[in-house]
Amino acid sequence: MVESSISRVSNLRERKKARTRRILVDAAVDLCLKQGYHETTVDQICEVAEISTRTFNRYFATKDAVFIAVIDDFAVEIAAELRAQPPAVGPMESLRAAHAAVLTRVAKGLTPTLTADRIVLMLKIVYSSDALRQAAIDYRGGPAMEALAEKMGVEVGDKRMELAVSLFTTTIVAACSDLVVGMPDVTLGPEAVLERLERTLGQVAELTADLKLS
Repeated sequence: MVESSISRVSNLRERKKARTRRILVDAAVDLCLKQGYHETTVDQICEVAEISTRTFNRYFATKDAVFIAVIDDFAVEIAAELRAQPPAVGPMESLRAAHAAVLTRVAKGLTPTLTADRIVLMLKIVYSSDALRQAAIDYRGGPAMEALAEKMGVEVGDKRMELAVSLFTTTIVAACSDLVVGMPDVTLGPEAVLERLERTLGQVAELTADLKLS
């Protein structure tokens, strides 16, 4: 009985923490979509969320960290798709297929925690500074990394897995570099990301096709 009560209290606490985190992320996303990333401050986020800055700091170290949380939501979806890939499919193709599946579902409005607007915001934030662009390349979402490690039959952090992830993240960041700057006639969103990802991965495949290894 005591153990059951402790479990209920623990579950309630975790749900409350998840709800607070979601409120903060939603407030930050809404503000940035309305007024821009650089114009949005932590104080404004807290005001809209009706949460103190002290509470904010318990969840996120900086404003940038709030938006990494949006990428975290994306990574959770990617992890589920990675686990759905056939065993014979290699890591790069699994990552491509997982991203294609998630972006397609987002475009159709089938992902409750992700919307096309959030994909647009991710793009705008990632390309707003060199530091954030590098942070996107260096990002390693726990669930997705665990799913990929399971698929490859290696430990998280294995050199081959790290190589695959580094190549993929660099490719997707490079693929979308023209979407935010200098392409006013292109509609930002999951479809545009997917189109450029597929095209750029095709170029990577062409560039590596003639490698001659001893």
